[in-house]
Amino acid sequence: MDFLRITSVIFICGVLLNFPAIVTAGDIVHDDDLAPKKPGCENDFVLVKVQTWINGEEDAEFVGVGARFGTTIVSKEKNAQQTPLTLSDPQDCCMPPRKKLSGEVVMVDRGHCKFTTKANNAEAAGASAILIVNNQKELYKMVCDPGETDLDIHIPAVMLPQDAGITLNKMLLNGTSVTVQLYSPKRPVVDIAEVFLWLMAVGTILCGSYWSAWSAREAAIEQDKLLKDASEKSFQILELVIQAP
Repeated sequence: MDFLRITSVIFICGVLLNFPAIVTAGDIVHDDDLAPKKPGCENDFVLVKVQTWINGEEDAEFVGVGARFGTTIVSKEKNAQQTPLTLSDPQDCCMPPRKKLSGEVVMVDRGHCKFTTKANNAEAAGASAILIVNNQKELYKMVCDPGETDLDIHIPAVMLPQDAGITLNKMLLNGTSVTVQLYSPKRPVVDIAEVFLWLMAVGTILCGSYWSAWSAREAAIEQDKLLKDASEKSFQILELVIQAP
């Protein structure tokens, strides 16, 4: 009895303590008040899915983060177009690419110039989006410098981790046809995981309460039985005493 109640309390406390972690880990949209905002550089930071196709066959999926600047990324997969991926030349895109693009998504390396410079050069060359590969395994929030003014950027910009960039680079250098699809799914209003945990917590309490009531009932029945047996034995002993000569 007491053990079940203690277990229920511990479980519920664990669920409540884990709620903030669940929300944080599952958040797809994140607004960082510390990151500077200005007109043309005020997007929320969103996680972006980068689905790849190799020679028309669906392949690996990577996750990046959208920049403060540039156009917002569609939220529904069905609205995201499959677009050819190409490497920038020069690779850092700090200078306008040597060849004109025709709506491809261009992948560039981080470093040597501002993020917005890379995005402006990619857009001017005809890219439909820019993937900037970080020089570390972690993702990095791409923001604008306080003095920047050239922020009229009309293509999405996404930061990818280093390992994703290495994989995509190998795909492209192998001469395969690589297309990508960029979209940022919206976080559902109701988190299924949270609902499931809540139902488990409620179920634990109900089971504990039912077990408590059932145990109390069984104990009462057993006690009544013992009292009845004791009464019958006492009555039998009394009869024997009376009948004795």
